[in-house]
Amino acid sequence: MIIVVKKDCEKKQLDNLTKWIKSLGLRIDLSKGDNSIIMGLIGDTSKVDIDLIRSLDIVDTVKRIQQPYKLANRQFHPEDTIVDVCGHKFGGNNFQLIAGPCSVENEKQIIGIAQAVKASGANILRGGAFKPRTSPYAFQGLKGEGLKLLLKAKAETGMPICTELMAEKYIDMFEDVDIIQIGARNMQNFDLLKAVGKLKKPVLLKRGLANTIEEWLMSAEYIMSEGNDQVILCERGIRTFEPMTRNTLDLSAIPLLRELTHLPIIVDPSHATGLNRLVDPMSLASVGAGADGLIIEVHNDPTHALCDGAQSLRPEQFDALVKKIDVMLPLVNRERK
Repeated sequence: MIIVVKKDCEKKQLDNLTKWIKSLGLRIDLSKGDNSIIMGLIGDTSKVDIDLIRSLDIVDTVKRIQQPYKLANRQFHPEDTIVDVCGHKFGGNNFQLIAGPCSVENEKQIIGIAQAVKASGANILRGGAFKPRTSPYAFQGLKGEGLKLLLKAKAETGMPICTELMAEKYIDMFEDVDIIQIGARNMQNFDLLKAVGKLKKPVLLKRGLANTIEEWLMSAEYIMSEGNDQVILCERGIRTFEPMTRNTLDLSAIPLLRELTHLPIIVDPSHATGLNRLVDPMSLASVGAGADGLIIEVHNDPTHALCDGAQSLRPEQFDALVKKIDVMLPLVNRERK
């Protein structure tokens, strides 16, 4: 349920309304706009007398929300949420580039790629230390050693780092990670979502391989319900009957999500297509669709990459792509900062 309170209401009146609502066992998410204050009621709102609330002088309108996600709902929070990562902002009219290799392989590799993508305009370094793979025999990442190498790259370049957390038992190792990524396979690992929800740290939540938009938003709700509203949604393609690309990139999700949620939305064209020659056009298409950023795999030697070399751009290809992106950004009211 949403209660829209008049902007010029007295603080005492607002406090009394808040106290009464909480006495009913409900939580309140308060959002202050330019012309009104929006109170989002969370819990069993069936006990709330809508007519009584409407009769109050300080109340403008009251309405029930039908969707099961409340905190992630734009009706609760009409203004775009801005997620700040070490001064680099996601959401609003900001556009961010996250780039780096699929897997951290060695110190020279990760630092070299970090320096290259930063020079081209990426603000945040991605790199997998823990790698969930379909085959148990495939390279699973350097794990703790990979995290140490990411932190070395961060110290060398000043770039914040984004890397995937696969299990709750590793969470203490991620204290110095700037963005915790929840991968597609873990999108509905609800215990893990609740665990990162207890952290005061940005979370990049990838869409599951075969999940609906509502299921994706409900996963964001799990994180937010634990107190962490720093959630960045990432469309990375869904599994369909089409075998010619790794996944099918659902670009229609971007403008649709813009209507449904206040959370920032970025796109991963690398995992979506699985083919580096498609990363360029799908990146530009994502910008055109209104994405708040991109996360792109870049490797200095894709042919010999230990993981997903076929979908990785070379540093010079990434640099050329960024130049094209910069031409498009003013057309969609976005800017790189």
